Amino acid sequence: MKALKMTATILSNAAAYIAMAGRKLGFLRENFRLLFIWPIAAVILSAIGWGALFAHLDEERRQAENIALKQAGVLSRNYADQLARTVEAIDQIALHVKYGWELSANKLQLENIKEKELFPPSSFLNIAIIDPNGILLTSTIPNSKGLAVGDRPYFSIHKNAIEDFLYIGVPVSSRISDRIIIPFSRRLADRNGRFTGVVVVAVVPGYFTANYDETTLGTYGLLGVVGTDRVMKVTRIGQIVYPPESPSLVSAPYFAGRSGSVILQGNEAFADMRSRYVGWDTVDGYPLIALTGLDERETLAPYWANRAAAIRYAIWANLALAAFTLIAMMLSVRLAWRKYQLETTQATYRMATEGGTEGFYIVRPVLDRHGSIVDFEIIDSNHHGAELLRQRREELIGKKVSSLYEGANPDRLIEMLHEAMDTSFYENDVEVPSESPVMPRWVHVRIVRAADELAVTLRDISDTKAHVDELERRSNADPLTGLPNRHWVQTYLPKAVKHAAEHDAMLAILFIDLDGFKAVNDTAGHAAGDELLRNAARRIVDAVRPHDHVVRLGGDEFVVIIEQIAHKADAAHVADRVQHAFQESFRLAQGVHSVGTSIGISMFPSDGTDADTLLRNADVAMYSVKAGGKGAYHFYDQKFYDALRVRLERESELRHAIEQDQFIMYYQPRVDIATGITASMEALVRWEHPSKGLMQPLEFIPLAEDTGLILSLGELVIDKVCKQLAQWVRTGQELVPVSVNVSSRQFNEADIAKILSASLARHNLDPKLIEIELTESSMMGSTWDVANTLRAIRRMGVTLLVDDFGTGYSSLSQLQRLDFDVLKVDRAFTEEIDRTEQGKIFFTAIITMAHALGMRVVAEGVESEAQIRILRTLHCDEMQGFYISRPLPPSERQPVLPKSVFM
Repeated sequence: MKALKMTATILSNAAAYIAMAGRKLGFLRENFRLLFIWPIAAVILSAIGWGALFAHLDEERRQAENIALKQAGVLSRNYADQLARTVEAIDQIALHVKYGWELSANKLQLENIKEKELFPPSSFLNIAIIDPNGILLTSTIPNSKGLAVGDRPYFSIHKNAIEDFLYIGVPVSSRISDRIIIPFSRRLADRNGRFTGVVVVAVVPGYFTANYDETTLGTYGLLGVVGTDRVMKVTRIGQIVYPPESPSLVSAPYFAGRSGSVILQGNEAFADMRSRYVGWDTVDGYPLIALTGLDERETLAPYWANRAAAIRYAIWANLALAAFTLIAMMLSVRLAWRKYQLETTQATYRMATEGGTEGFYIVRPVLDRHGSIVDFEIIDSNHHGAELLRQRREELIGKKVSSLYEGANPDRLIEMLHEAMDTSFYENDVEVPSESPVMPRWVHVRIVRAADELAVTLRDISDTKAHVDELERRSNADPLTGLPNRHWVQTYLPKAVKHAAEHDAMLAILFIDLDGFKAVNDTAGHAAGDELLRNAARRIVDAVRPHDHVVRLGGDEFVVIIEQIAHKADAAHVADRVQHAFQESFRLAQGVHSVGTSIGISMFPSDGTDADTLLRNADVAMYSVKAGGKGAYHFYDQKFYDALRVRLERESELRHAIEQDQFIMYYQPRVDIATGITASMEALVRWEHPSKGLMQPLEFIPLAEDTGLILSLGELVIDKVCKQLAQWVRTGQELVPVSVNVSSRQFNEADIAKILSASLARHNLDPKLIEIELTESSMMGSTWDVANTLRAIRRMGVTLLVDDFGTGYSSLSQLQRLDFDVLKVDRAFTEEIDRTEQGKIFFTAIITMAHALGMRVVAEGVESEAQIRILRTLHCDEMQGFYISRPLPPSERQPVLPKSVFM
């Protein structure tokens, strides 16, 4: 008997053990993710950490490299300045010897001067004078007289030159001292300018890198000098000065621009295979480029040390994370097991009553003695349903619906239940009143009748409704200012217009644009611009009436919708308040800035009867304020709108004319005053308008300038002139050049050199047949850019003319630097030469100045024989005007005037 009981106990324990094992196995099947979630999270966190670390380290390296590049650029600028001073000092020595030689009647003895220690030590430089036959006459090096150097490049260059200049040669081996030297030379000449020899200052290359500073450049830094012809003069790395035949730079790289910095890879650029951050800067006044370099390994050494330390700390952090992950995984599994045990215990009950997230109720109607429904009783509910009503399930069952509304009215819910009893079904989204016992703000109600009972389901949809409301709010609100946006005004304004029409009322639209906002946004940054817009929105809101609507359309444009007004003066009063609100400057984080407002006003119904028309006309009125000087308000004016429309139509016509090439070129001759021969012709564009006939330039050129169409029109004119010249060339006629006017905007905004070069190539035209006329205003931009463009045009062989001289702001030094060929004096000066003595004096001064600069002078606007006689006595070169010839239309042959017509 005891054996049977023991066996039963063992079997019972085994069954319990098997059941427990089964439960744990089920738990593991359901919660196997717990075994992996912490390791996976740890791996992800570790990966993010390592990624962030390496990203940060990469950013630190980029910053270190950027700093090194900037430092290399600064060092190159300093080195370029030093080189400029050094070369200037060498040049002063050459000039001193040159003038001493010439003043001493070619008897200067450099050997004697050296003994008096008037020059730097011979270890750095030596000086020699070469006779016109290439024989060394005297030198600071003893026993060198008689040496032949006539085959040296500097000798032949100066011998063939017509004027003196400093020539910097390539490094060569000295025939006197057997050292590598860089020759600096100047031409010697007698009083008649005839070549009498060369003065040479021979400088050892190491002289230019003697100031190498390891504190600044490091042990493996770079100093170097390279010619603009990419020929290496000298390079030095650390304490080693490299000879020209084996420089430290394998080859001189191409340097874009006057200055800059770049990293050069050691295996491609340097003999010692070490990469460097190299800066370069062109030496002002000399064909030399200064190079400085910082060794990459030395520069980044602190970075690599910090990187190694950061990686060590990261490894320790990963080990700590692994330990934390293991502990957290064990605790999570233990807590999950306890929760699983609790959920298993309640599973049967919850499966029956908590099948979803909805509140579920069974209600039964309560009838009075006449059989009418007076209330409803809750006979069953799940736990979630009870929670929605702020009740416990045990307390809720058996209660009447009306009893849930303590001090509130249950009629709305009773009506829903009545409707479901009558129709067997009811479903709707319901906003819950604040006094209702139902907790959510919004619920989806579904009621189904089953026999004499109703199955009621409530689902909380508050989050969904809130999300929808938020989306609607965002679609109608400007995220920056919080004001209604363009989408809102497109919805609201038509309703407001309709309401005003129905009530025979007035309505005003204020279209506000901020004056000066773009300047603040461009100079202080977008953050300052956003701050300004937020403050501007607040000021507008404060300035208008409480019931007016302020809208931000976008950018710096705002709209105010003013309703409930009786007169236009009411809208003007609001506009005055807005403008007054902007009189005070804005104090922003980026500083104090002032902006104003330009306001356009349209009125309903006088200026439009629909929303789009009112907005457009308010915009037009605002544009009229901008055109009139800004900082005011205007009501909509139909005349200004008509003028604006006409301007837009003219712009469209001009654009179409350019696309369809409705232009023809006329040619006005320029005549040489001394010979009467046609020297050149000026191309003048005319518009063959389909309906208006031939239009003069003043009728369309200003519009082209304002709209930017002058760029495409100017390109078309250049091509038409080149094409016409090519046709004339084919006739075999001897041609004179034709000048083309290039406007200031075209010269500064278009690549005129590229356009001209392409047109010349397209028509296979000799560049000498084209001349370019530029006004003085074209030269008001960057002198460097202007000079580069003019230099490119001159290299083609194209002649350059200054047009309308005297009406702009050019200076004599600017004209000298830019090297023009012809000066065309404005007709205003020509008109005065036969009227007043002062006019003749001014013209004489212009001719004298131009001839001194090597330019020919053209008198524009010649209208009489008397003017021609005066111009001839003043030695003016050419003349042009209606008295000479009006602009002539094109023909099969170039319309050159007969010789001596005006002699």
